[in-house]
Amino acid sequence: MLNFDFYNPTQILFGKDRIADLSKVVPADARVLILYGGGSIKSNGVFDEVMTALAGRDVLEFSGIEPNPSFETLMQAVELVRKEKRDFLIAVGGGSVIDGTKFVAAAAHFDGDPWAILEKRGRNVTQALPFGSILTLPATGSEMNNGSVVTRKALQAKIAFSSNLLFPKFSILDPTKTFSLPVRQIGNGVVDAFAHVMEQYLTYPVNAPVQDRFAEGLLQTLIEEGPKALANPEDYDTRANIMWCATLALNGLIGAGVPQDWATHMVGHELTALYGLDHAQTLAIVLPSMLRVRKEGKRAKLLQYATRVWNITQGGADARIEEAIKRTQDFFEQMGVKTRLADYKLGSQDIDAILKHLETHRMVTLGEQRDVTLDVSRKVLEMSV
Repeated sequence: MLNFDFYNPTQILFGKDRIADLSKVVPADARVLILYGGGSIKSNGVFDEVMTALAGRDVLEFSGIEPNPSFETLMQAVELVRKEKRDFLIAVGGGSVIDGTKFVAAAAHFDGDPWAILEKRGRNVTQALPFGSILTLPATGSEMNNGSVVTRKALQAKIAFSSNLLFPKFSILDPTKTFSLPVRQIGNGVVDAFAHVMEQYLTYPVNAPVQDRFAEGLLQTLIEEGPKALANPEDYDTRANIMWCATLALNGLIGAGVPQDWATHMVGHELTALYGLDHAQTLAIVLPSMLRVRKEGKRAKLLQYATRVWNITQGGADARIEEAIKRTQDFFEQMGVKTRLADYKLGSQDIDAILKHLETHRMVTLGEQRDVTLDVSRKVLEMSV
C-alpha cells in the first residue's frame, strides 16, 4: 500500500426529510446565496423546503448553472456574491451545481483573475467561502470531496481543480429527491459512479485489499441496483443504495493508498468540451476501449476484476479479460448510455480535433504509469468509433 493522507471533513445528513435540518447546519446570521440549475427544484418542491428550513435568514438565489458548469455563468454568481456580500453558499442540485459552487466559493475573494484558479488547478486557492450542498442527482461524488470541473466555453476547455478548502461543510442526501429524475440522468449517474471507482481500482496491485474490497463492493452494488432504479424509480432502498455508492465512489476513501488512473476522464472531458456530450456518455465511450488498449499494463487487476466483480472464472486469461470488458460495456448499454462515438454522430474524422485539445491542455502523459501518450489516446479513440 502506498503512503497517503486522508482528510474529509464533510458532514453527511442522509435520509428522508433531512432538508429540514438545514437550520441546524447553516449559521443563523448567515447571508446565504442558493445556487441551482434549470429550475426543477422549484417544480418538485425542493426549493420551497429549502426556503422553509432557512426561514429568518437573509437569502438570495442564483439560477442557471449548466450541466458542465461554465466559467462565464459562474462569474456572474461571483459578482452577485461580491455585490450582495454573501458569506454562505448552498448548492442545490447535482454534481455540476456543486462543482460550480466550489468555484464561486474559491473565486469570491480571490486576489486576481479567477481564471488563474483553473490554470493552476486550484493550487493557488488560499481562502474560500463556506458552503453546503443538497444533492438531487447522485453521480459525481462532488458532495463529499474537494474537487470540481469547470468549462470555459470561449476556449472549449474543461478543467479540473481541487483544494482542501473546497470540501462542503455539509451535504444533505435525501434519496426521495431523486425519484423524479429522468431515465437518462439515472443511467448517467450510475455510469459516472462506476467509472469513478474504476479509475481508482483498475490500475495495478499494491497489496491494498481493504481498498480493493471496498471498490469491488461498490461496483457490484451499482451492477445490482442500477437496473432496479430504471425499472422502479421510486424504490427508496434502491435509490438510497445508489446515492450512497456515488458518494463513496469519490470521497477519497477507496483511492487512498492506491495508484489512480483518470486517463478516461481526461479524454472524456475533451469530448464534452468540443461536442457537448454528457460526462457519463464520454466515460461510457472511452473506458471500454481504454481497458482494451492498456490491458497488458492492467492485466493483474483486470483478471481480479473479472473474477471478483463479474464471477468470470473459466477460460484463458485473455478471454476472461475480454469478457469482463464486454460485460462492463454491456452494463453501460443496459443503463441506457451508449458506448460508441458513432452513437453520438461522431467518428474518425473527429479524432484529430480531440487529440489537438489534449495536447493544448497538456494531457499527453496520462494514466497511473504516465504512459498514455497521444498515440495511445488515438488508439483508444479509434477503437471507440
